[in-house]
Amino acid sequence: MNLLSVESVSKSYGERVLFKDISFGLARGEKIALVARNGAGKSSLLNILYGRDVPDSGNVAIRRDLRISFLEQEPVFDESLTILEAVLVAETPASVAVREYEKALERAQEDFSDAAQEQMHRASERMDELQAWNFESDIKQTLARLGFTRFSQEVATLSGGQRKRLALAQVLLAQPELLILDEPTNHLDIDMIEWLENELMGRDMTLLLVTHDRYFLDSICTGIIELENQKIYHYAGGFEYYLEKKAERELADSASLEKAKNLYRRELEWVRKMPRARGTKAKSRVDAFDDVAEKAKGKKKEEELQLQVKMTRLGGKILELIRLRKNFGEQIILDGFDYTFKRGEKIGIVGKNGTGKSTLLNILLGLEPFDAGKIQTGETVVFGYYSQQGLIMQEDKRVIEVIKDIAEVFPLADGSKLSASQMLQRFLFMPHTHYSFVSTLSGGERRRLYLLTVLMKNPNFLILDEPTNDLDILTLGVLEDFLFDFPGCCLIVSHDRYFMDKLVDHLFVFEGAGKIRDFPGNYTQWRAKQTEEEKVLRKQGQQKQPVVAEPEIVVEAPAAKRKVSFKEKYEFEQLEKEIPTLESEKAALTEKMTHLSDHAELRDAAEKFAKLEKELEQKTMRWLELADLMEA
Repeated sequence: MNLLSVESVSKSYGERVLFKDISFGLARGEKIALVARNGAGKSSLLNILYGRDVPDSGNVAIRRDLRISFLEQEPVFDESLTILEAVLVAETPASVAVREYEKALERAQEDFSDAAQEQMHRASERMDELQAWNFESDIKQTLARLGFTRFSQEVATLSGGQRKRLALAQVLLAQPELLILDEPTNHLDIDMIEWLENELMGRDMTLLLVTHDRYFLDSICTGIIELENQKIYHYAGGFEYYLEKKAERELADSASLEKAKNLYRRELEWVRKMPRARGTKAKSRVDAFDDVAEKAKGKKKEEELQLQVKMTRLGGKILELIRLRKNFGEQIILDGFDYTFKRGEKIGIVGKNGTGKSTLLNILLGLEPFDAGKIQTGETVVFGYYSQQGLIMQEDKRVIEVIKDIAEVFPLADGSKLSASQMLQRFLFMPHTHYSFVSTLSGGERRRLYLLTVLMKNPNFLILDEPTNDLDILTLGVLEDFLFDFPGCCLIVSHDRYFMDKLVDHLFVFEGAGKIRDFPGNYTQWRAKQTEEEKVLRKQGQQKQPVVAEPEIVVEAPAAKRKVSFKEKYEFEQLEKEIPTLESEKAALTEKMTHLSDHAELRDAAEKFAKLEKELEQKTMRWLELADLMEA
C-alpha cells in the first residue's frame, strides 16, 4: 500500500504547462529520486505533495496521520529564536514525549494517586520506546555534524547556507515517515554529504529526493522518476540504469515518431481527398486522424544546451602564486602557499567549510587582499568567475536585457557570430521567454543565465565556485563535456564528487591552519588514499589526524627561542590559578546534571557546560604554549 499516491495531477502557470495527468506512488521504505530539467516543475510538484500548493486537476492521496517533513530550497524560520530553539520548536515524536514526561513528572511529585503513577509509567515507556532520554544530546550531535557549534547563536545572524543546513537538521530530527528533500547537498561540504548519505541509508523511512549529486543519488535511491515533456517516466534502478533506459526510450520514441509522420502523410492525403465522408468507417478514420496528427507533430528530441564560445588566446605565462599568506585574526587561511599554473590543467579544491577555499579564489581575482607574498598574472589571462552567490540581477529586468548589457553580438570558436537572442536559445531559453522578467525564472534557470554571462566574456581561465548548485543533471552533463574539452585553465570548488572525478587532474586539499596539500588525482582517489592513511594511523595507535605528502615547515619554531616577556609570565601564573578553578566548576556542574530532571534546567546546564568546557580548552591550550616558552 502506498503512503502517497499521485493520480492524474496537472499544473500550469498561464500558458505554461508544467505537467499533465501525471501519476505515481511512494510505498513504505522506497527511496526515490525525482529528475527533471530546470524549470520543468520539480519544486512545484514537491510543493503540491506537501500541501503548499494545489494542482489544477487530479488528486494527491496521503495516508492518514502520516508524519511528513519537507526540506525546501528557501526555508523560513522565526528570526528571534536561537539555533537550538529553532530545532526544539519542531513537533517531533521525541520532543512531544519529553514534554509529556515533564508534565507527568510534575504531576507525580504532587499527586500520589494511582492515575498519576500510571501516567508517569506510560510517559516513561514512551521515552524508552523513542529512546528520547538523550534527545538534547542527539540534537547537538546532529547540529555539530552540520557545522554548528554555537547553539545560542540567533537564526537572524545566519547566512543562506547555514539556514539550509539548519533546516536539514530540523527535518532529520523530526523522525518523519516520509521525507521530501529538495537539493539537500547544497551548502554542505564533502564530509557532511558523506555523513548525510550514511544517515539516510541507515534510516527506515520513505524518501523522495531532488538532487543533482549523482553519487549521492546512486548511494541512496532505489529508483528514479523523471519529469519530462509534461509526463512521468519510471526507472527501477540507479543513475547508470536510468541513463541506459532513458537512451533506449528516446531511441524507441524517435522510431515511433518516424512511423507516425509517415502515417500522418498518408492520412492527411486521404482526408483532403474525402472531406465529405459520412460513412461509419470513414468517420472513425477522420476522428482518429487528430490522434495521429498530434503524435506526428511531436518533437523528435528536446533541444540540448550548447556551450560553444571563443576562448581568448592564452600566453606562455599564466598565473604564479609566491609564498601567499592570509589570516583572519588568529585563523590562518594561507601559510606560504606556492603554485605555478600550467596551460590546460583542471584543479579541484576540497576541504571543510571555513578552511578558506572561497577566500583563495577571491584573492586570485583581486576581490580580497592578502597579507604577504606575490601574485604574478600573465598579460593574456582573462578570468571567468562563476561565484557561489550567483549573479545579482534586477528582478524587474528582462532576460534578454541581462545579455545585451554585456554585448549585442558574440563570436564563437568556429568564427561565426550569434545575436543575444540566438545565444539565449543555445542556453535553452526559448524565444517566448526572452522578454520574461528575471523574477519569473526558477533557481536553475537563473544559474543557467549566470553561466551564459560568464562564458560570453570569452575567458581562458575559469574559476568556478560551486557551479553545480541548482543545475539539473542533464545541464551538468553538457557543462562537464564543455569543461573537459576547454583548452584553458580551470579551478573548481565543488561538493559534487561525480563532477570532480570526471574533470580534475589533481586537487588542492585545504586541511586547515593554512595547510594546502597538492594531491595528484581526483576526489575518489584522494578518499581512497585518505582511508589507507587512517588505517595506518589506527594500527600505530595514533590519533586520527591529517597526513601531508611532505614534511611541513613549522613557522612558529623560531619564536620558541625568544625570551619570555613579563606579561607572558604573569599570564602563565594566572592561568595556573584559573584552570583548577574551572575544572572544579566543570566537575560540580557534571554532578549537578546527573540529578536534574527538569528539561529546561537541563538545557541551561548543558549550554553552560559547553561554554565552560570551551573556555577550559582555550585556557589549557594557551597554558601549554606558554609552558613551552618557559622551558625554552
